[in-house]
Amino acid sequence: MKCAVLFSGGKDSVYATYIAKKSGHKISCLISIFSENPESYMFHTPSITKVEKQAEAMKTPLLIQKTKGEKEKELKDLKSAIKKAIEKYKIEAVVTGAVESAYQASRVQKICNDLDIECFNPLWQKNQLELLKDLIKNNFEIVITGVFAYPLDESWLGKKIDGDFIERIKELYEKYEINIAGEGGETESFVLNCPLFEREIVIADKEISGKNNSWKMEIEVR
Repeated sequence: MKCAVLFSGGKDSVYATYIAKKSGHKISCLISIFSENPESYMFHTPSITKVEKQAEAMKTPLLIQKTKGEKEKELKDLKSAIKKAIEKYKIEAVVTGAVESAYQASRVQKICNDLDIECFNPLWQKNQLELLKDLIKNNFEIVITGVFAYPLDESWLGKKIDGDFIERIKELYEKYEINIAGEGGETESFVLNCPLFEREIVIADKEISGKNNSWKMEIEVR
């Protein structure tokens, strides 16, 4: 199928793109939602504008849709973006990186039903420890750009998802029930390199803000 990917630049949406492509689907375009609301119910926000560099590295068209990020109203903006992808790229399906969020998956599914296209969630209900291991095995280079749960703090920003990261996050899961893959919103990430990219993305600068157990890292990339 010709697919559009709901693309945030984080590990799940990029890996879902990779799986969809490996499954034989054509990635016709990426759709990224730029939300003014940092607490968006639906959309990833840390360093979201840097998806443009990822799209360039993938040699894939990018549709950007802005939203104020108001609950439920932001879904109208998402629907508008998908309509544009249908008109411009003749897509037949939308790919998402949803793993466990029924809130997100159900709302995207409803939009796809309304527009008479398929909704493909290749990571749905995947074991989250296995997901992280698969990312490493498939040469995904990923950094943490946001942490939003106790006992995570500023020191986690910029960490790469590797074997050491997995061991540390497993310990926090066992002690504090921190979601291993950040599916509860505990962490946000950004992909610097993977088999989909024709070149590696490099962090040129960063700006860190936050307090207590809520921190984010806005990055500049080249």
